[in-house]
Amino acid sequence: MSALLEIEQLEVTFGGRTHRSTAAVRGASLAVERGETHCLVGESGCGKSVTALAVMNLLARGGERRARRLSFQGDDLLKLDDGGMARLRGNAMAMIFQEPMTSLNPAYTVGSQMTEVLRRHKRASQRVATDRAADLLARVGITAPGLRLGQFPHQLSGGLRQRVMIAMALMCDPQLLVADEPTTALDVTVQAQILRLLAQLQRDLGLGLLLITHDLGIVARVAHRVSVMYAGEVVESAATSELFANPCHPYTQGLLRCVPVPGKIRRDQPLGSIPGTVPRVGPGFEGCAFRERCSFADATCAHTIPRRNAGATHDYLCRLPA
Repeated sequence: MSALLEIEQLEVTFGGRTHRSTAAVRGASLAVERGETHCLVGESGCGKSVTALAVMNLLARGGERRARRLSFQGDDLLKLDDGGMARLRGNAMAMIFQEPMTSLNPAYTVGSQMTEVLRRHKRASQRVATDRAADLLARVGITAPGLRLGQFPHQLSGGLRQRVMIAMALMCDPQLLVADEPTTALDVTVQAQILRLLAQLQRDLGLGLLLITHDLGIVARVAHRVSVMYAGEVVESAATSELFANPCHPYTQGLLRCVPVPGKIRRDQPLGSIPGTVPRVGPGFEGCAFRERCSFADATCAHTIPRRNAGATHDYLCRLPA
């Protein structure tokens, strides 16, 4: 049986005749199984959000996507026209965007925005859609859901707005949920509540969940599988326990050194860091994009880098043996 979402050799470029092209995603491959939480991790600017937007066909103007395979439930997403994608988005596949304040329309109430999803995709009546919206708001932990339906986004706190976004994404019982850093800008307590909520919903509903984050602490708590992304490439992919026990790519190792581990890192011991920033690369870039920041790099890293296997379900992109 094929995976719920399959991405193979995805390429996303921005630019055109008047601007230098940027390769935001370069040959990325990953799969999300039914009932699985797959985390896509990396620094800001590594191409995580662009990958999600490419799946949803929501790239900004000037963006172009290509792939050897991009399928959802076995259907080729690259062959769907705008109408076909519109019928999928918000219905069988839904996305929780990074910043709910800019994703929710300030001119409409929470209720009108939530009910629109069900009325458009399922042709439900206003009463049925309103009852469904109130039920989901209660399910995601919002008290007095009837009152909240009549409020505008600016009248809600950041945590409540994020819960509204989650409830809205669930209106049509999607099979795939893409969550783009859903805990950004939330305090630690609310962040933990949102993560528990997503994990519970994923278990209860059997969702395939693609969770985008740069926080490895979140990954350790909720993920079944992890793909590490750098400069548009998936440089390492493994089951969560395997990745934390045996990180193979120098970038993954550097990320893990930046995470404080109770009992292993002394209070006065400085955390690790990765020097430099994520480079901007163009189409056709060769070699390892991490080489300018890697302490193991040599002249070989400027050439084609092999993908190695460190186990049956663990691979990484590096010239170094595991």
